[in-house]
Amino acid sequence: MQGIQQLGDARRGKLAGHLAGFGRALRRAGVRIDPSRIALGLEAAMLVGVDRRDDLQAALEAVMVGREQDRLVFRELFDAWFQDPALAQKMLARMLPNAEGRAEPVQRRNRVREALAAPTALKPAPQDEDLQLDAAMSAGTRERLQQADFNSLGAAEYRLVERLAREKALPVPTYASRRLRPVAQAGASARIHWPGVWRQAARHGGEIPRLPRQVRRARPRPLLVLVDVSGSMERYARLLLAYLHAATRPLVGEGARRDVFAFGTGLTDLTPAFRHADTDAMLAEAGHAIADFAGGTRLGEALAQLRRQHARRLVGRRTLVLLISDGLDTGEPAELDAQLHWLRRHTGALLWLNPLLRFAGYAPLARGAALLDRHADAMLAVHNLQALDELADSLAALMRRLR
Repeated sequence: MQGIQQLGDARRGKLAGHLAGFGRALRRAGVRIDPSRIALGLEAAMLVGVDRRDDLQAALEAVMVGREQDRLVFRELFDAWFQDPALAQKMLARMLPNAEGRAEPVQRRNRVREALAAPTALKPAPQDEDLQLDAAMSAGTRERLQQADFNSLGAAEYRLVERLAREKALPVPTYASRRLRPVAQAGASARIHWPGVWRQAARHGGEIPRLPRQVRRARPRPLLVLVDVSGSMERYARLLLAYLHAATRPLVGEGARRDVFAFGTGLTDLTPAFRHADTDAMLAEAGHAIADFAGGTRLGEALAQLRRQHARRLVGRRTLVLLISDGLDTGEPAELDAQLHWLRRHTGALLWLNPLLRFAGYAPLARGAALLDRHADAMLAVHNLQALDELADSLAALMRRLR
């Protein structure tokens, strides 16, 4: 470690301290990094030296970044933290007296912009957080967050949108069960409620003022939720799990069935975690249960595991399946096709909730996406809060068509 003093930064004088600060900035930007990775970065910097900027960046990226989706954030933050000479020249050129026009601001990702911002002092937690959120948020801010894609949100905005998503309702379509219930008014085609007839006759000396009727009870459809937790779905998975937990909580009180599974390279049963009344507790348990979070996607293998181990939980043709994925599957297309065919035959409806519908010209051209599009009854968007508002109406309209 004696060579650390020989590698100095022009502003701080010590490379170790500067790399530690860079590591903290990466952590604020959402990159998973710990002290061991920062130590590896310092060792890599000592080995390659600081003479060539591209070599230093490649060495630090190799040991400090563990996920593909964090590489662009790392590179952008590296340029900002270590001051890209080309960027500095451009900024100096714009400051010359003969420069005309207005200089365009440097466009950075929200995560990078927040990581570079000055840290704010910690404030005590408000007694009524929901009230504080409603009071502090202007109508314009709420409208902007309604339209914002979940993948484009900064860390603070993401937490706020997650809180707002928990307030969204999701009325699950119903079906007519075998059980009957008496009603005050019903058509002549409704069944006669004979116990009510005898009670009226006993109460009125044998007279029956009106014939009591009974109708079949409406029960929420059994719900099967399959959530993609691969790397490309990382920013959507947590938020949509929180939304579905809060939105389907009333179903539990009505005795409806709700089964939730996460899939990536395997299948994880999240139904025990969804039994928690508190959404934060559910997310914590789900995070410990999912071993393949931010990995790849092999939906065919996950559905095969569902078929082998949990087929009885589909509850037949009444089940409504919500499959949340971008369709970027890396498994065998033949297996995915066979398993989707089996799933479709043993459930009432298969709805594909696809965040890639945020793109106007999106078409399911990938192999997995094409198979999902062929087997699903409909493809709906779930990329922002407005799409969640429209999801309930779309579900109701779709189920009316499928009856």
